[in-house]
Amino acid sequence: MSQPKIGIRENLFQFILLVATNLFVGSMVGIERTILPLLGEEHFGLASTSAALSFIISFGFSKAIVNYFAGQIADQFGRKKVLFIGWIIGLFVPILIIFAHAWWVIVFANILLGINQGLTWSMTVNMKIDLSTEHQRGTAVGLNEFSGYLGVSLFAAVSGYMASTYSLRPEPFYIGIGIAMVGILLSLIVKDTHQHLKSQIQKHSMANKANKSISWKEVFILTTWKDRNLSAISFSGLTTNLKDGMAWGLFPIYFTTAGLNISQIGTIVALYPAAWGFFQLFTGFLSDKIGRKKFIVYGMWTQAIALWFILIVDSFSLWVVGAILLGLGTAMVYPTLQAAIGDIAAPHWRASSMGVYRFWRDSGYAFGALIAGIIADFMGVTWAIGLVSSLPFIAGILSRIRMKETLTE
Repeated sequence: MSQPKIGIRENLFQFILLVATNLFVGSMVGIERTILPLLGEEHFGLASTSAALSFIISFGFSKAIVNYFAGQIADQFGRKKVLFIGWIIGLFVPILIIFAHAWWVIVFANILLGINQGLTWSMTVNMKIDLSTEHQRGTAVGLNEFSGYLGVSLFAAVSGYMASTYSLRPEPFYIGIGIAMVGILLSLIVKDTHQHLKSQIQKHSMANKANKSISWKEVFILTTWKDRNLSAISFSGLTTNLKDGMAWGLFPIYFTTAGLNISQIGTIVALYPAAWGFFQLFTGFLSDKIGRKKFIVYGMWTQAIALWFILIVDSFSLWVVGAILLGLGTAMVYPTLQAAIGDIAAPHWRASSMGVYRFWRDSGYAFGALIAGIIADFMGVTWAIGLVSSLPFIAGILSRIRMKETLTE
């Protein structure tokens, strides 16, 4: 059998299919972003902010845990099968939310959503990296994240419109069933990337004669704290999604308190991931040209500044500016962090290292919702946003001190 060609242009059709697939992966989350925090208060009478954010905590922890094992599962069963299984699980999420009679059903649905996202999003990013050359990783991850967060933003706006036109349930979640069906179809069409990965492993082995196998425990230790670059990347990912977990849960409540209607809230909630997705078209590509470290450091600081700006201003138009700025900061780091993992990790343990990184990154959703909910209950929503926003700023400082540039010539 001839060796498969590596490169985005050489695998353009499959690459486009994976971009389209991740658009629908992100759409599953987008449907919830505007609605569920309000649903908890209005339909289920949840007075406690931390209780209302429990759906994000369940989502974050389940996605983080699945991310950790996704690489190992994919190595055993293949990327394509894992992608398909993730979509089958995702189909049950909107159905459960439509028929939920108690809040625990919503929480359980979000455990399934976390599994769906952990399996499907992990596979689309790993499959794109499998198809790409080493100097296309930022571009590949940037396009993957662009499509995913375009889906998040588009359907955050659509669900907000449907909720304001009809009701919080069930109408917006009918769309979710259709999205899952399309995702299942796409996962059947796309081809597995096993041969491309095998080709990269062989190439790396020939270039590095000292190449040796590495255990899951060693990968975890390296990615979490032993390797200075990988540990800084993991902490930056954790604080980025910790901030996002807070924003997901508290933005609708904060802007409701500020007097905005659900349509305006939906606009702000949608613009943040829209900017996040759009700017990744450029940040991932640029990180392939000028390096990873600057994007990571300044991106973390931009996120913190954007959140403080949102708290200082007091008008819809300026909140829109703040949401776009927050999306820009997130876009600067999101594809770059994953591309940097690809720079450092050898092909035969890259998916495992990516799994550890995504475990820490997506546990940030849960920690963000948990910390923000507790602070909001005791000190108020404004304090919660302000205090949580300091963590990305600290991560930027640590990345500046600990990281070296990972992109090689």
